[in-house]
Amino acid sequence: MNPYLILGLAIGAEVTATLALKAAEGLTRPGPTVIVAVGYGTALWLMSTSMDMLPIGVVYAIWSGIGMIGAALGGAWLYGEPINPTMLAGIGVIAVGVTILAAGQGQH
Repeated sequence: MNPYLILGLAIGAEVTATLALKAAEGLTRPGPTVIVAVGYGTALWLMSTSMDMLPIGVVYAIWSGIGMIGAALGGAWLYGEPINPTMLAGIGVIAVGVTILAAGQGQH
C-alpha cells in the first residue's frame, strides 16, 4: 500500500481525534471521548506503519505540519475559532516547509 496514503489516513485520524478532544470537555462526554481514544490509537498505528516505508523525519514533518493545518482549519470550521492573515501566512509557511522536506526525501 502507498505509504503516503497510510500517512494521510493517520493524519486524518489524528486531526479528527484532536477536534473531538475539544468536544469531549475534559473527557467527560463519552461519545467524543471514544472518538479521541480510537482516533489517536488508529493514528499512531498508521503512523508507525508508514515509518516502515518512509524516513522518520519525513513522516514526522508531514504529520505535524499537515496536522497543525488541519487542526487550525477544523477549529475554525467546527468551533468558530478565528483565523487571521498572520495565521494564514503561518499555515502557508508550514505547507511550503513540508513540501520541501518531502521533495528532498529522494535526494542523497
